[in-house]
Amino acid sequence: MRSTVRKAGLAFFAAALAFAGAVYGVTRPASADVTSRLTAPQLVADLGAGWNLGNQLEANASGIPGETAWGNPVVTQALIDRVKASGFKTIRIPVSYLGNIGAGPNYTVSSAWLTRIAEVVDYAYNQGLYVLINMHGDGYKSVTGSWLICDSSDQSTIKARYQKVWQQIATKFQSYNEHLIFESMNEEFDGQYGNPTSTCYSNINAYNQIFVDTVRRTGGTNASRWLLVPGWNTNIEYTAGNYGFVLPTDQYRSSSIPSGEQRIMISVHYYDPWDFTGQEDGAITQWGSAASNPAKRSTWGQEDYLDTMLKKMHDAFVVRGYPVFVGEYGAIDKTSFDSANNTYRTNFARALVSTAKKYGAATAYWDNGYNGQYGFGLFDRGNATVTQPGIISAIITAAGGGQPTTAPTTPPTTRPTTPPTTAPTTGPGGTGACRVTNAVNAWNTGLTDNITITNTGAAAINGWTLTFTLPTGQTITSGWSATYAPTSGTVTATNAGYNGSLSAGGSTTIGYQATHTGNAAAPTGFKLNGTTCA
Repeated sequence: MRSTVRKAGLAFFAAALAFAGAVYGVTRPASADVTSRLTAPQLVADLGAGWNLGNQLEANASGIPGETAWGNPVVTQALIDRVKASGFKTIRIPVSYLGNIGAGPNYTVSSAWLTRIAEVVDYAYNQGLYVLINMHGDGYKSVTGSWLICDSSDQSTIKARYQKVWQQIATKFQSYNEHLIFESMNEEFDGQYGNPTSTCYSNINAYNQIFVDTVRRTGGTNASRWLLVPGWNTNIEYTAGNYGFVLPTDQYRSSSIPSGEQRIMISVHYYDPWDFTGQEDGAITQWGSAASNPAKRSTWGQEDYLDTMLKKMHDAFVVRGYPVFVGEYGAIDKTSFDSANNTYRTNFARALVSTAKKYGAATAYWDNGYNGQYGFGLFDRGNATVTQPGIISAIITAAGGGQPTTAPTTPPTTRPTTPPTTAPTTGPGGTGACRVTNAVNAWNTGLTDNITITNTGAAAINGWTLTFTLPTGQTITSGWSATYAPTSGTVTATNAGYNGSLSAGGSTTIGYQATHTGNAAAPTGFKLNGTTCA
């Protein structure tokens, strides 16, 4: 979805919040021919129900990407575990690069940003989920620092930068197996909602070709990895119809792929009718044949239209061996205008997923992390809990999966349905130049703790360590935004490369996941660079 619109209330209200990253994550190697074992129908079936980690890694403040820039909390393993426990098998992670790209001719992407992207990918990938990453906000004219502009006059520079950035991304993830899929770009078009222009569409086709060639030439699993490409603005009509979309060739793919099989997928989005799915008012709150009030139901875009649109993708691509991925769909929350609205949001999601499945397409629900009026959220990202169980159940069932009913008793797999949450606690008393607060979420044998560190002194801090003592029986199993050693007893957390500087009054949030044997209390004895924190 467009990165600079409100996306139901998040994009602008917190543009100044700081970026926070993570330094935990491992990569599992894979042989280069793993992806050649999945045919198109097998891939679509295996992708199952998908979910978007929206408004996070594509968020930005003044053109600098940062996952908290639009008001969402730092992405955690606990959130991804909750998504998996809810039945989703695929997570699409929109990513922007923007000001994290250096100058030409090398266009070097910030190593810290690539590291954080990999860490978030690993949260899902290491749990056996499929993961899609793309280039999301770099093509919107309204985004500060955007550059992937299809009607710009300087296409040679754009294409050189695009090639270099994708070369770095592909190299970073070269050894990941078939559970990682690359998507060339997001809703690329000229910003005008009329018919495509031939010049701009020609450039979009060129970007897709550069993407495929660049990824393939990096070798390893990338030579046979499934790749996802969109047409004009991910619009079904403008992609399947006779408007100028050209499938990229795949001449550099691995010879291990059978000649009669494809390894390219087609990306589209579905938000029709917009007056129901995304228009921020209370006029249209119902959808489908079950609507009880005709005045609240749009005059178009119902089940028959949905079927027609997805059949177009089937007839244009699926029958030729190119699977389709509906990478975004959903409807905003209008229950403040119509208490029955969630019923129709559920019906819409169920119909989209079941119709896509009928026509050989996989899907991913758009979740922007926002719950409440005009929000798309299915989860509370702050405490990793479900907020829309009815919509989730409809999606999982329509995709052919079962709804999980129990949770395992040991992390780091999935969480119980509603983990008990302790109230945020404050670090022990004491005067000094720092303040620490904790937010502990605990369940049977595990917990997460988000720790916010504030520099209350008059001078900036450049480089920090935070020491604290874990209660007896607690052991850290993973962490983010710092390194942690040892994993029990008195622990020292050392800043990551991108959060080591704390201005006077500045804050950063770090965190970890731990096991416990019955005592899930917060740590004690916080000291920042040796100074006791209040």
